[in-house]
Amino acid sequence: MTRLTNAIIICAPSNLGLRPETDGHEPGTWEAPSVLMAEGLQAAIGAVEVEWLSRPKYRFDAESGTRVRNGHGIRDYSVELGGAVAAHLAAGNFPIVVGGDCSILLGCLLGANAAGRVGLLHIDGHSDFFHPGNYDTQSRLRSAAGMDLALATGRGEALLTQWPGIDGPLVREEDVTQIGERDALRAEYAQYYGDIRDTAINRIIVQDMLRDGMSATAKKVAEWVSRREVSRFWLHLDIDVLSEAVMPAVDSPGEPGLTFDQLSQLIARLTVQLPIIGIDVTIYDPEKDPDRHYARQIVECLGKALS
Repeated sequence: MTRLTNAIIICAPSNLGLRPETDGHEPGTWEAPSVLMAEGLQAAIGAVEVEWLSRPKYRFDAESGTRVRNGHGIRDYSVELGGAVAAHLAAGNFPIVVGGDCSILLGCLLGANAAGRVGLLHIDGHSDFFHPGNYDTQSRLRSAAGMDLALATGRGEALLTQWPGIDGPLVREEDVTQIGERDALRAEYAQYYGDIRDTAINRIIVQDMLRDGMSATAKKVAEWVSRREVSRFWLHLDIDVLSEAVMPAVDSPGEPGLTFDQLSQLIARLTVQLPIIGIDVTIYDPEKDPDRHYARQIVECLGKALS
């Protein structure tokens, strides 16, 4: 059971894992931590401390030695973030990492591994399972925010899959549950993330979540956790698991998805029932939310779930 005492916030204002916007400028997810903090996130979840990492430099061009956009920057940032996460876990704190894009998951898992094997609950409207086995690496640069789960389970360039002090991937595939994929029933799914079906990753698609409800979904996850040989789990939350009707201010909105109430219920049940040691929250883009309407709803949702 998770006890949300000594909750601390680590602000990770990175947009390194995303492609440029269609008009050519940087994606705006780097602003998410400052906007969510300004809307009262610390008070909403009762965090006792806030730590800020610096904003990394975004590069538009390809780099030598990698075919992942900002690959070297993501590695450096992951090592920095991992150090912060590891230090707070060692101090008995519960880190809540506020991004930023999904590539911050790598740093979170790197830090969590400092104390041993860790599992992953990957709540995301997409499986984020692009890797060199299912796309042509030379045809275009790929963005790490669409491959974070593949990278975390050891699929991809050594730059982002091999880490100091870790023998193997950041998380074993048999220790992962992917929760919330919305496209699994579409015909084109096999062309993109379809090979995830051939792994040991446990999968709960959003259509089943909406059919069964959040309580039953959390129970299903808890039953899966009870069969694992790992006693510590990290929770990754990509806000795009929400329905586009209630959350358009993300990189890749879509349908079907959860409501804010459903998401709050799910996170609350998971954190009460399971040995979760930390959480990261990603992909909210304030540039798509000029009046901060959705920022306030995210803060309220997380407050209900975690306070």
